[in-house]
Amino acid sequence: MMVLYQDEHLIAVNKPTGWLVHRSWLDRHETQFVMQTVRDQIGQHVFTVHRLDRPTSGVLLMALSSDVARGLSQQFERHEVQKVYHAVVRGYVLAGGTIDYALTEELDKLADKQINLNKAPQPAVTHYQPLATVEMPVAIGRYATSRYSLVELQPETGRKHQLRRHMAHIRHPIIGDTAHGDLRQNRGMAQHFASSRLMLHASHLQFQHPVTGKRVHISAPRDSSWQAVMSQFGWLEAIPEFPGIELPLADANGQDS
Repeated sequence: MMVLYQDEHLIAVNKPTGWLVHRSWLDRHETQFVMQTVRDQIGQHVFTVHRLDRPTSGVLLMALSSDVARGLSQQFERHEVQKVYHAVVRGYVLAGGTIDYALTEELDKLADKQINLNKAPQPAVTHYQPLATVEMPVAIGRYATSRYSLVELQPETGRKHQLRRHMAHIRHPIIGDTAHGDLRQNRGMAQHFASSRLMLHASHLQFQHPVTGKRVHISAPRDSSWQAVMSQFGWLEAIPEFPGIELPLADANGQDS
């Protein structure tokens, strides 16, 4: 597990696609868990402060004590943590914008069977910006060619599957999304471009260190499967090193510059 940042209070790793963050009785046959792997790697207990979906890769932050976990969790709850994702979506996204679309509770049939099903939709806001587009000479569905966009996503809120649901809402579903995406496009990506993963990556995370008070900016490199798609689409230089984050950036060691 690649460690992106570590001090005596917290640790951040680059979560691989397909890995669960922690054990669940719903996935009792799985053997790869981020929390257990990190715990074994550093020899101490870790505490979750946020989560990434199983198929999503990228920056995952964990605390090394319950007090630090509480402080970080409060920052997430107050929407003070700035998160930047990158995604490959269906079709041409030609202009940036904001998706302000409330989401109903998305429940797991077994794990969430006791939750109130009548809960009102919760506010959810995502900002998006196109970085690149491409038209490939591959027929998927009724069209002779296939169009894709590379987009940068900045969620203000953290609802379950928010980015996946929001992009599907504006008819640009994320490639590889089996729950909310375009199944024909997913199959076409696997067949023609050898990629069956969810094309969603948590690239950057910025927050205030709960102990030192300094701004910390952590970035996660994209894996070989992601880079292979970027190469085929001619997008290897399309993602900037740092996004348009308004807060003060940190240097490569995660400390204020």
